[in-house]
Amino acid sequence: MRKLLLLLLFLLPLHSFSQEKEMYAESILNKKAPVLVVEKWISDIPDTKGKFVLIDFWATWCTTYNLVIPQLNQFKTEFENDLIIIGISDESKRKVDKLIEPKIEYYSAIDSRRKSNKLLKLKALPHCIIIDPYGIVRWEGDPLLKGFELTSDVIKDIIKKYKNPKN
Repeated sequence: MRKLLLLLLFLLPLHSFSQEKEMYAESILNKKAPVLVVEKWISDIPDTKGKFVLIDFWATWCTTYNLVIPQLNQFKTEFENDLIIIGISDESKRKVDKLIEPKIEYYSAIDSRRKSNKLLKLKALPHCIIIDPYGIVRWEGDPLLKGFELTSDVIKDIIKKYKNPKN
């Protein structure tokens, strides 16, 4: 009995590490990023050439936007030399303009026809993708998903690993 208990105590942590990332979209990880649709820019149009691009698909009705937006604002400042952040909402410009807090400090656009959402087969928001300077998706998913959060360390690792075209 004691051996069985020890075995269970050993295997239980291994099981939690082998947990797969839950996805609410079709995976495009390590594939060429699709051409995303922007119906209207709310901000200036970013120059993404030679940069990593983090795209956040969001909506004001999504209850976690008040957690994700400040985090993305922080990433914008922290990685300003390497990373462009774009928020794309599937709502009208009028609806997005009503959002006062938290303030979006990165590039912003709308796609009220949900063309990009359909292209990625999004089933839930928020959903982010990080595209390297060569057009390949290097991270995807819910940036707040427990155990798979999008953090500064994750972004640092992606930039370090994929900035050089020889990787």
